[in-house]
Amino acid sequence: MIEEIIAKKALNKLNSKFLPYKWDLNIYRGCGHKCQYCYALYSHKYLAKETNFFNTIYVKTNIVEVLEKQLSSKRWKHEVINLGGVTDSYQPIEEKYQLMRGILKVMIKYKNPITISTKSDLILRDIDLLTELAKMAMVNVAVTVTTMDEEIRKKIEPGAKPSIQRIEVLKKLTGKNIGLGLHFMPILPMITDSEENIENVFKEASKVPIDYIICGFLNLRSETRYNFLDFVKKDFPNLFEDYLKLYQSPFIDKGYSKNVYPIIYKLKNKYHLNSDYKKFVPKEIIIEQLNLL
Repeated sequence: MIEEIIAKKALNKLNSKFLPYKWDLNIYRGCGHKCQYCYALYSHKYLAKETNFFNTIYVKTNIVEVLEKQLSSKRWKHEVINLGGVTDSYQPIEEKYQLMRGILKVMIKYKNPITISTKSDLILRDIDLLTELAKMAMVNVAVTVTTMDEEIRKKIEPGAKPSIQRIEVLKKLTGKNIGLGLHFMPILPMITDSEENIENVFKEASKVPIDYIICGFLNLRSETRYNFLDFVKKDFPNLFEDYLKLYQSPFIDKGYSKNVYPIIYKLKNKYHLNSDYKKFVPKEIIIEQLNLL
C-alpha cells in the first residue's frame, strides 16, 4: 500500500558522535526492500494508521520543495546531508515517484555535499546528476552487500537487488570524482559470517577502487529483534536457540565476535581494503567548498 503524505521538514538533525555527518533526509517512510534485519522498523510506531514497515510505504510528495526552503535559508551552513539513513532513497517505489532527481537538482543548485547508501542499482538512473554535483561538492555513494550467495540474499533481503548488481553500481560510478564505499553489514552470525562469504564479498569489492569498507555485526533492538528472531525461527530454525544465547542483549556476545573479526582484518589486508570511512569527508574539502560559495 502506498500513502502520500505532506512533510513539514526535509532534514533531521542527528546527535551521533560516530557519524561523519549531522543531517539526514528520508524521502520515504517504510521500505520495499524487506530486509529482515532492518533497523528502522521502530519508525512506524509513531504513525497511528499502520505498523507494517514493509507493506505500507509513505511518500513525502512535497519533500523537494521543503528541502529547497531549508537549503535557501541564510542559516544553512552547507553541511553534509546523508540521503536515506532510515529508508533507502532508491527502493522500488522511487522508480515511480522519481523524487531523488528533484532532490539532487536542489543539491546542485546549492552546491551541497551529500552521501548516499543504497541496495539498488536504480541510483544509476541519476548518474548524470551525481556527476554534475560531484564537480562542485563532495558526493559519496556506498552500497550495502551482506552476501554474494543469492539464495541467502533472497531470504534476508527479498525486495532488494542482487548483490552483484550493487557491485556494478560502484564500477559504473568509478572515475566520476565520487567517493565510493561498501557496507558489509550487518554481519549475521552463522549465516553470513563464514570466511568463505567474507572473502567472496571482499574479493568482489577489491575489483573496484573503493575508498573504504565498513563492517559490523547485527544489533537486535526493539522491533528489529522480534522480526529477525521470528525470521530465524522460520527460515533457519536450527540457529534459533543459538541466536537467543548470542543476543541476550541488543549486542552480539563479544566472545563470539572476537573470533570473527581477525578473519575480517586478515581479508581486509589481503584485498587492500581501507576501513577508515571518516576519510571520505575530510574537513579540508568541506572548508574549500564553503569558500567557493
